Amino acid sequence: MTPLIGRTRTRGVETLILDSPHTRNALSSALVAELTDALKRCGEDPGVRAVLLTHTGNTFCAGADLRDPPPAEAFTGLLELIVRLPKPVVARVDGHVRAGGLGLLGACDLSVASAAASFAFTEVRVGVAPAVIALPLRPRVDPRALARYCLTGERFDAREAARIGLVTAAAGEEGPDEALAPVLDGLRRAAPQALARTKELLTVKVLEAFTEDAGGMSRLTASLFSQPDAREGMTAFLERRDPAWVL
Repeated sequence: MTPLIGRTRTRGVETLILDSPHTRNALSSALVAELTDALKRCGEDPGVRAVLLTHTGNTFCAGADLRDPPPAEAFTGLLELIVRLPKPVVARVDGHVRAGGLGLLGACDLSVASAAASFAFTEVRVGVAPAVIALPLRPRVDPRALARYCLTGERFDAREAARIGLVTAAAGEEGPDEALAPVLDGLRRAAPQALARTKELLTVKVLEAFTEDAGGMSRLTASLFSQPDAREGMTAFLERRDPAWVL
């Protein structure tokens, strides 16, 4: 099978590339498993100072693959792994991010989005809820903004994503690579153990959310995906029509 995760390394920064553009890098069972394995290898490799998570195509991640969704526990485990990894994980976003893809951003330590990026919590529009991705997002994103965008499914841009704390920064005219250059340089100049300990300090609240709520959120996700609303919403999405509840 063709790998879904590309890998390169430059001066201690391991770049993991979501490389399934034909599915808009949707979170399939296979992609989640490959990304989990790649991150574990990075965590164990003393030659990796930091991880850069990016993508091919015009979409960073379209959310769950509705034809082959990963088990809720596997996706929860992936997000927790990013948070617990003893190396900083930095996201480079140069395209669209939807639903579960926003959970990946929430789990990352730092992130930069270009002017080409757009964001939307689309779960309510297909009959489910942003349950698992709430674990890393609620401690980090402005609560009023999170309520608005999760309840409405509205689309917003990189500047708004930075304003509400979904991403670290919106790249200007210079583009995401130029904006990331000083970030990656700073990580390369930091002592590995100091980075690991500092990350531990900064992720306490996020990890508390996983410890207290991960099981419940996984069960809620599995339950919602089995409900009639979800079946109608996902069918409507695949058939490119409005679901029956739209007024």
